[in-house]
Amino acid sequence: MALSVLDQLTQLDAARQLVLADSALYPQIVQGILPIVGANARLELRRWGAEFLAETFASPVLALQEKERLGIGVLQTLRELLEQPGQDESVAKSVIQAAASIYGLVFRSIIANPQDSPTWDRMAAIKSNIFRRWDTASGGIRICCIKFVQRVVQVQTPGGVADPRRSDQNEVSLALVPRDHPLIPPSRLEPEALGLLDRLLNVFHEETSNAILINATLNCLGTLIRTRPNAANRIMATILSFNPLKQSSHPVTPKMKVQMKSMERTTRTMLLNVLRRNENGPFAGRIRQYVDRLAQARFEMSDGGSRKRALPSEPTDGLDNTKRLRLGAELPGRLEPPPLPPGPVSHAQLFTLTGDTGLTSFDVTQLPIDLVVRITLPMLHRIEQSALDSAVNAVRSRYNGLKNAQAAQRQVAPQTLGDDEEDYEPDFEPTEEQVLNQTNNQPPEDPLPLPPDLALGPFNLAQPPPLTAEETEQIGKGTISRVFGMMSFLDDSSTIKRQRPGLNRLAGSNYDRDAWMTVITRLATRASAGLENEDNSEDEEQKESRGAAAKQSPTLSLSDGIRETLWKFIIEDFRSRISIAISWLNEEWFNDRIQLRDHEQQKKAKKRPPRQNYEKWMLKVLDSILPFLDAKDKVLIRFLSEIPALDEKVVDRVKGLARDPERVTLAANALYYLFIVRPPVRDICADALEDLWRNFEDARAAAGKLLRKIRPELFDKDKPDKPPTPVLPADIKSPALNENKEGLPSASATGEGVSPTPNAVAAAV
Repeated sequence: MALSVLDQLTQLDAARQLVLADSALYPQIVQGILPIVGANARLELRRWGAEFLAETFASPVLALQEKERLGIGVLQTLRELLEQPGQDESVAKSVIQAAASIYGLVFRSIIANPQDSPTWDRMAAIKSNIFRRWDTASGGIRICCIKFVQRVVQVQTPGGVADPRRSDQNEVSLALVPRDHPLIPPSRLEPEALGLLDRLLNVFHEETSNAILINATLNCLGTLIRTRPNAANRIMATILSFNPLKQSSHPVTPKMKVQMKSMERTTRTMLLNVLRRNENGPFAGRIRQYVDRLAQARFEMSDGGSRKRALPSEPTDGLDNTKRLRLGAELPGRLEPPPLPPGPVSHAQLFTLTGDTGLTSFDVTQLPIDLVVRITLPMLHRIEQSALDSAVNAVRSRYNGLKNAQAAQRQVAPQTLGDDEEDYEPDFEPTEEQVLNQTNNQPPEDPLPLPPDLALGPFNLAQPPPLTAEETEQIGKGTISRVFGMMSFLDDSSTIKRQRPGLNRLAGSNYDRDAWMTVITRLATRASAGLENEDNSEDEEQKESRGAAAKQSPTLSLSDGIRETLWKFIIEDFRSRISIAISWLNEEWFNDRIQLRDHEQQKKAKKRPPRQNYEKWMLKVLDSILPFLDAKDKVLIRFLSEIPALDEKVVDRVKGLARDPERVTLAANALYYLFIVRPPVRDICADALEDLWRNFEDARAAAGKLLRKIRPELFDKDKPDKPPTPVLPADIKSPALNENKEGLPSASATGEGVSPTPNAVAAAV
């Protein structure tokens, strides 16, 4: 007798309780329910089966090996459930969730079994079906599609490989796929993943924001930012340009207000989580600014509806001042300043307009000046104009009263004469000065002296004290730090398409990051040129005559401080800032040559040769980036080909990369490229390749392959020795072929191994 649907659901629920209690029963239960919950089953059974499969492959207690084996077995059932006409929404959502959990497991299985094409065909059919539903299905199904797309992008993009020898312990990504895989070639899957990522981010550019889809997308992007650094830049740039409150300028309904608050909260939470994981990352400053702007916009939106109207100029309750008096309504009385106390009056008493003893007894000088400014400025903005005018008039009347009283007492003072001298007539009239002197010598009628005259004279601000050398250096370092802090917020000019004027360009004319870097590099190289070596003209006897204090004073160089900060700025992200390093080193090389030329012209001054900064900082930059280069990095070849001067120290450092077996090819290719495009160091590079071939076992194959092209006599002992004649490939243009048109000493003339590049010549413009 066939069981009813209710009885079957009861038995299936009992089976679910069994696997929740013991995960070892999952394989048996899954294989047993597949015929019951297939595409031909009743709707209730299909709903239960799809939900159970989604729970099974999302369970953390089931081992990955079991999930991979079970996932391959349920693919056909999931495909039939998706392709069934008249699809139920709950069944579709559960199937898509199960497919998102299975996709990475199937991908790992296909990597290990490249002949299993039926399994991959079933997975590809499920993936295509889900992509078709992405834009047309209901909101719940579209949310599940977004999660599936996030999983596909994560799997089909290269990720980190912790241990190549243990592929089962690594995260499933495109980095584990061989380049010649017949079913999943990386050259086809990676562009597909990037296209899906762009389609996923397109929801942030739509004019009308769908809060449900945006929140679902934001919740999925956090995982991609954390696990896929290559895609993090594109994702962060899109999110930071998104404004969840952009519809607040239009009439806002209660529903729209709730949606905007939800999008704003989700965006802020996701960005703060990213910032918490890497507080010193490249986007840390922009995230903090974005969150601050978002908080300000949220406050303005929430405060706009509840903000009170301004106080009307006319009474709105029908009661003017006269009616209020008649009805007994109390009006706030006008504040009258208290009278001045008798006797001498201080400046504090003159300007005190309150009778509160607590305020008058408070010593304001105890507060720091910055706190006083923060308190005073908001008060001046909020105070009413009438109250301010009343207070100013009160102080003015006090001041004028004191001034008039003091002037009246100074005019005439009565003289007390005796009775015997009443008829005495002096023979001369006393002068005004004598009368005033006599009046001033008499005791005043009032025992308390009057306050001095309060007339203010001209005020001149005192000159600031001169800065010491240490203070000047600290201020300069602070200015440099602020400039470099601003650099991280400027857009990268390399992404902006503009005309390239070539050697006729005007440096620093676009007010972008390149312009600021031009200013900084020239401040470091040219601003103090000729000033740092003034001590070189002094003899040792003159320095000893200045005493021990002069010997112990530290040498403060603002230029070296700028160079140190610039070096740190480049090393923080040297791959994207290598062009800055090249421009800086070209400026250093150009300045060193100018200083040497001026020194040669002024030999009679008996000055020491100027300090050469190019080699020191070039080697420091090179030593800083070498430990972080991988085998496929092209930054090293670009750096070596565009810096203006090379020597044996640089070649030795490049040759040292061959100590790492994984970077042998990088070292050999870099030396061969320098041999081709930098003729002044051709012999040095050839010797380095020969040294690698002779003394480095791991580099013998790579170096020997290149050494046969430049020194074939080492491999052909039967033929007489003859100098090698290297052939320049047609697709490589040597920057050393560009001649110096500025009249500076060239590499071939000086023998220093210098090959001027276009950057070195353009630095002089």
